[in-house]
Amino acid sequence: MEELQTNDTTTSSDGVSGRDRMRAHIVEVAAGLLATGGRDAVSTRAVAAAAGTQAPTIYRLFGDKDGLLAAVLEYGFSTYLADKPPLDPTADPITDLRAGWDLHIGFGLANPALFLLMYADTQPGRRPAAAEAGLAILRTRIRNIAAAGRLRVDENLAAELVQAAGSGAVLALLAVPEERRDPRLADTMFDALIAAIATAPAAHHETANGESADGRARAGVGRSAGVATAANALRAQLAELEMLTDGERHVLGEWLARITH
Repeated sequence: MEELQTNDTTTSSDGVSGRDRMRAHIVEVAAGLLATGGRDAVSTRAVAAAAGTQAPTIYRLFGDKDGLLAAVLEYGFSTYLADKPPLDPTADPITDLRAGWDLHIGFGLANPALFLLMYADTQPGRRPAAAEAGLAILRTRIRNIAAAGRLRVDENLAAELVQAAGSGAVLALLAVPEERRDPRLADTMFDALIAAIATAPAAHHETANGESADGRARAGVGRSAGVATAANALRAQLAELEMLTDGERHVLGEWLARITH
């Protein structure tokens, strides 16, 4: 078998070196083997044979099998992010979050082995660097909910809850044979998540004395949630408060964080 060229000095018309082209080819081949045969199918020998190269090339480009899997993980996040719906600052922030949720669930069910590598096969206490771009998009969506005055918990907790619920829903569905999966699970999980992190849109309750029975029953909870959501809304827009000094914004941010925790 003739080995594909990896000459570092060879650069194509699109500016990609032979080394980078070979590296990308091997990663795509490894991702394909992962999808069809799981992690055990991604051996250096199998990948080299399928990629039309030799095992030493893989060691030279990736170091070892773990290095190759790390590259496949990065490829998985790149593919995932390429499919993410764009952020829409004019959209309802809950609807915008739901669009990202649906993509996450759909991606996980369509790419089970890759999803497990990305979200379940990680070292405790260490988040893959490739995951940070996706987390940044999620944090922006959470901040938009806060800016709309609807976030009832602090932004970091909300982001962690969304991540845990989304990945947990996918893992729970993948653990069940496809024909036995309940399609309501992901929808119900999202509804429960939103109830935990966000308030409902403000509604007008018309009564003779200006307060409905339902409004009186929920008054205590509403006031408590209102303080937290107002604090989150102001905290989400701290950077825009140019009338304050950096130090004043920092102190205000600490006060607001204390309110929401």
